[in-house]
Amino acid sequence: MEALGIEITSVSAEGVVATMPVDHRTHQPFGLLHGGASVALAETVASIGAYSLIDQETEACVGLEINANHIRGKKSGTVTAYAKPAHRGKTTMVWEVKIVDEENELICLSRCTMAILKKKQ
Repeated sequence: MEALGIEITSVSAEGVVATMPVDHRTHQPFGLLHGGASVALAETVASIGAYSLIDQETEACVGLEINANHIRGKKSGTVTAYAKPAHRGKTTMVWEVKIVDEENELICLSRCTMAILKKKQ
């Protein structure tokens, strides 16, 4: 998170919000926001959200699958990720993540499936 400048702004049962700068740390070679940085942001908020909803004493959560549609390019500024749970099961959670810019324009739409694992005693 530190390497990409990701900052968590809120965590609740309804979702997670985080910001990330669009700068030299998150650019691809042509000066645009790197799709991989968007995916890293999406999986970060989904992981934090899932972790906040599990029994942290007996369970762990890990990313199982993630996809992303990169809708619009961005050269500078800040993007904000809004993650909310779409499914909360006993062994999986599915999180929807919208990444928008300062004008609330959609930059990336992602879905992340988290596996909920029992910790070994």
